[in-house]
Amino acid sequence: MYELYIANKNYSSWSLRPWVLMRELGLAFNEHIVPFTDGAAGSNWDAFRSFSPTGKVPALIHDGTSLWDSLGIVEYLAERHEGVWPSDPQARAWARCAAAEMHSGFGALRENCTMNCGIRVRLEQLSDALQRDIARLDELWTEGLQRFGGPFLAGANFSAVDAFFAPVAFRVQTYGLKLSPAAQAYATRLLGLPAMQQWQTDALAESWREPGHEAEAKAAGTLLQDLRSAPSN
Repeated sequence: MYELYIANKNYSSWSLRPWVLMRELGLAFNEHIVPFTDGAAGSNWDAFRSFSPTGKVPALIHDGTSLWDSLGIVEYLAERHEGVWPSDPQARAWARCAAAEMHSGFGALRENCTMNCGIRVRLEQLSDALQRDIARLDELWTEGLQRFGGPFLAGANFSAVDAFFAPVAFRVQTYGLKLSPAAQAYATRLLGLPAMQQWQTDALAESWREPGHEAEAKAAGTLLQDLRSAPSN
């Protein structure tokens, strides 16, 4: 059995990637949530080092093998299960490049629009860097949908490339990011997936609050709604 270690569903975009992929592909796993702490120096590191050599999430344990980093986990799963990447060679090559671009890029989007599933924020201003990231995101999504026929980025079936952009769909929802009709429809499609609906339900039920993540979201603009359960701290 796969053992998947993740952090708070409200915040942890990296955790969402393997989680939603495994859920949508029907790969059974045991879920272990280790929440982010109050930001004290080294506290997350100490807790997460018990299952992850980097002290970060996600981490996957399987048959005595410890895997870390969402991309490494996905490639491990791809060696064992069909459907992780598209079967068509051209679609598979494109999907891997798009996922890698998301994995290493879109810095302004990450910095200005931290994942926080349970709130709605109106951005007061968009930096040039953030506007470029949104434009590139729109361009990339539109390319995949048009080139491979949709409804997912690399064709008819949900695959790893969609999992890598799943956290962005929550960012689009939280911050009201403006996209072209095709890209917006794709974000809405991701948000409607059963696994994404379950993740959001779980995120809204969490009572944990991590000050650093909360501050990042508030700095982005005006808080319009907080849909989460009452905080425990």
